[in-house]
Amino acid sequence: MKAVILAGGLGSRLKQFTGVIPKPLLPLGESSILEIIIKKLKEGGFNEIFIATNYKSYMFESCFGDGSKFGVKITYSKEKEFLGTAGPLKLLKDKLSEPFLVIYGDILASIDLRKLVEFHRKNKSDFTLVTKENYLPISYGIIESDGDIIKNIEEKPKVKTQINAGIYFLNPEAIDYIPEGFFHMTQLAKELIRQGKKVMKYEFNGYWMDIGEKENYEKAQKDVENGNFNY
Repeated sequence: MKAVILAGGLGSRLKQFTGVIPKPLLPLGESSILEIIIKKLKEGGFNEIFIATNYKSYMFESCFGDGSKFGVKITYSKEKEFLGTAGPLKLLKDKLSEPFLVIYGDILASIDLRKLVEFHRKNKSDFTLVTKENYLPISYGIIESDGDIIKNIEEKPKVKTQINAGIYFLNPEAIDYIPEGFFHMTQLAKELIRQGKKVMKYEFNGYWMDIGEKENYEKAQKDVENGNFNY
């Protein structure tokens, strides 16, 4: 199976670290974030990996080569300009002739990728988006009332919701709906829905961390060190 790792971002929210190396190459324990993702893909049955790069792309090739030391085949796709999260797939259209996975290069997740693939195939989905349950804080007190009578006040509650986990499995035909230039995966999902395609969510409730923020990166370092995230 084939997978695309999106690793072309500047990592501007972590600029104190990414001024030297790209965000996916930041260390977590004895490995980099990207190495952990590659090992996870290999474990999930993905043996051909495309790394979509832009910023300091030469560093990825220096670190991972052709992928043989990880037991996979790695090919690099280099953007001349930033193409968002879906735009890079257009550059790989000729190489993605079967259903494939897309994952952001700054995501840590303990997801069982084989179950994701099974879900996609069983449900004959065109586009499957992995979601993660999360609690989002509200900065204001929420008022419950009956007419003008206040029944309850909940101060700064956290609202449970489903967020986009940055992992997708999709059929190659979906690439036909990506225009040239900058385009996001969420835009692609909306376009597929508009076209009447089957867009599904796969709810995942294991360990998940977006490394894009300094606090999250530091927490991920501690989680790896303490064994709270294993790969």
